[in-house]
Parts: sequence; C-alpha cells; structure tokens
Amino acid sequence: MTITCPHCSKNLKLNDKIRANIQNLPTGQSLRLKCPHCENTIFCDADSLPASQRMNVPPQNGRSPGELRNLLVKPPSPPDISWLKEGVFNEEEAVEDIPQALILIQPGKNRDLITKAVESIGYQPTFAQSATDAIEKMQFVTYAGVILHSQFEGGGLEQSAFHQFMRNMGMEKRRFIFYILVGPSFFTLYDLEALANSANLVVNDKELPQFLTILRKSIPQYEELFGTLMAELSAFGG
Repeated sequence: MTITCPHCSKNLKLNDKIRANIQNLPTGQSLRLKCPHCENTIFCDADSLPASQRMNVPPQNGRSPGELRNLLVKPPSPPDISWLKEGVFNEEEAVEDIPQALILIQPGKNRDLITKAVESIGYQPTFAQSATDAIEKMQFVTYAGVILHSQFEGGGLEQSAFHQFMRNMGMEKRRFIFYILVGPSFFTLYDLEALANSANLVVNDKELPQFLTILRKSIPQYEELFGTLMAELSAFGG
C-alpha cells in the first residue's frame, strides 16, 4: 500500500503491519508517521484507507474494525495511577513509534534489495543524497539501523566521511544503532571483520539477495546479546 505525503506530495510505501494498525484504529484516533523524504509528520486514520487497499484483519474484542468505528464514541477511562505508590513506571511503546533505517547506497538493484528487506521486518527506510546530508539527518533523527555501502562516497570506506562520523559517535547514542556495512570486499556475517570496522554486521554484495534472511538472523542475536544491557543503561540514563 502507498500513501501520499500532504507536505511534499511523494508516495510512501506502508508494510502490512502498519496498514493493519491503521485499519484497526477506533474512530477519532490516528497513526502518526514521519515522511522519509521531507521528515514532516503525517496522520493516518482508518477512513484514510481506500477500500481496495484494506486487509482482512482479525476482529478485535469480537468486533470488526467497521463495527468498532460505528460504536458511539465514549470518553476514555481515567489513567491507571497505581504506579504512583511504587514510584516506578514502565514506558509503553507507542504504536506509531516505527523504527527507521537510514540507507546510504547509490540507487540501483542493490538498494532495492536492501529497501525491500528493511521494509519486510517493519522498518521505515530513509535515504540520503550525500554524506553531509546523512550526517545532518543523524543530528535530528534517532535511527534504529544504518546501512552504508563502502562505495557510497566513491572513495572506499577509509575515505568515507560518514563512516568516520559513525566511528567517532559517542556511545550514549551509538550503542542503540545497528550499523551495517555492505560492499564487495566484506565476508558476510564475519563478526571479527565487523568489529574491526566499528560495525555490527558486514555483508558482501553477492549475498544481498539473501539480505532479509541475514537480518532475521543477525538482529535477534544482537538484541539478545545487548538488549538487557541497553535497557539497564537507559534506566540509569546511560
């Protein structure tokens, strides 16, 4: 499914998970998305989906999305403040908090393969035209993943301004970014090579047709290894 950004008039492709979330929204609620092109906020509600693009989403609470929207709007219940007695609370992940991936590779078949794989696991892809453009985007957006091709800037990884930017990034931000290097000289899934290049994963161009499988293997391993540590660091402001 695609929607058109009302700000820049460019099309955004939504995966099935996002489309289902939009379709199941009750009346009066909307899903907030960020346009990867102009980075303005887009609000989508259930009525914004054309009939031809609706999915067969399982009913929620015994009612179909259409029945839910036809119900009388009731005021929300008072918030649960039981956590006040304990002095702690758990932050709930908002449905609109969609992870974003910054893809730095020249347009072509390889970028299409990467983009399709990233979208398949629920990430919103964003592109940059140059290293300067990419670094500016990094100042204002927290990306869950960054994918850099070694020839993105034309001079190889050692001459890459963006790669040096990632290597010099403070760990308070860097530890939350899954950094992937792609290129013709890497050995796919070679952890030692990734470590030597200050990355989390390296992938050879030849294995890009299997990029989705590689992500499905690597990201859970990364989260299993570092997820608990990062959660603890976040809790203590690290």
